[in-house]
Amino acid sequence: MSWNPALDPGCPDDIGNDSIETLIIPRAHDLGGFEVRRALPAPKRQMVGPFIFFDQAGPAEFLTGEGIDVRPHPHIGLGTVTYLYQGDFHHRDSLSTDQVIRPGALNWMVAGKGVTHSERTSAEGRNGPHSLFGIQTWMALPEDKEDVDPLFEHHGKESLPEIEAEGVRAKLILGSAYGEAAPATLFSETFYLDVILEPGARFPLPDDHEDRGIYVSQGSVKIAGQEFEAGRMMVFRPGDQITVAADPAGARLMALGGATLNGPRYVWWNFVASSREKIQHAKEEWRAERWGMGQFDLPPNDRSEHIPLPRR
Repeated sequence: MSWNPALDPGCPDDIGNDSIETLIIPRAHDLGGFEVRRALPAPKRQMVGPFIFFDQAGPAEFLTGEGIDVRPHPHIGLGTVTYLYQGDFHHRDSLSTDQVIRPGALNWMVAGKGVTHSERTSAEGRNGPHSLFGIQTWMALPEDKEDVDPLFEHHGKESLPEIEAEGVRAKLILGSAYGEAAPATLFSETFYLDVILEPGARFPLPDDHEDRGIYVSQGSVKIAGQEFEAGRMMVFRPGDQITVAADPAGARLMALGGATLNGPRYVWWNFVASSREKIQHAKEEWRAERWGMGQFDLPPNDRSEHIPLPRR
């Protein structure tokens, strides 16, 4: 579909520089020859709406037989979002899910009271040289939903709504925007979009969400006369009409946000919670390794190894 006709793209120079509340430059993390760039949580910003963790994975190139092997590890109090531009991940979890995700599709896993999963390059992907490039995020759950039963949903790229305008192609991954709604089960109001801009194209952010931000994954954009290159996240002042303009080479970005939660969250390793006690309990349960008899189990088809509790 096209933009809601009530939306006017306007001019990106009509807003002031103070409309950008926070500029985040991600920190690079080397995961053994594979680099991620982490934008959230940041020193000056823990969340954008419910989004509490935001990693750009890659771009990275692998030789035949090589790939990513993230062993089984636990989560509580959050939902994980995997969205790829290139490559694949083979997801297995303690709900017996066995799913390969490829570019343009969505893997949405709600940890709730506790889940374990692994992510590895698929056997098919290792058959030849291949690349990996994508975005992984966590969404903190509302306090009254932190202990829900875990769930997993896979939504193919054909099921995610697409929104088009002159020079703009946007895919709605999660939540609602521009009169469209994505199919994943959510527990708080949000939006999450993959936006591809042709050279010079203008993209208006939804203005019906409290918290809004963008992450530039390719190319660069202009906002209020300033240029922001790939690898930058901008978080905007609530209520302002924000329009982003692509540079002469075009751009790709992720637009994200939603309603703020009732307060900050504690984050330790892979655990997110509204209380330290929940995190301490999860630590003790993972350390005990009482698979299937306590808070955690291992994926039934990936049980030979797991990531131990960090010593910190």
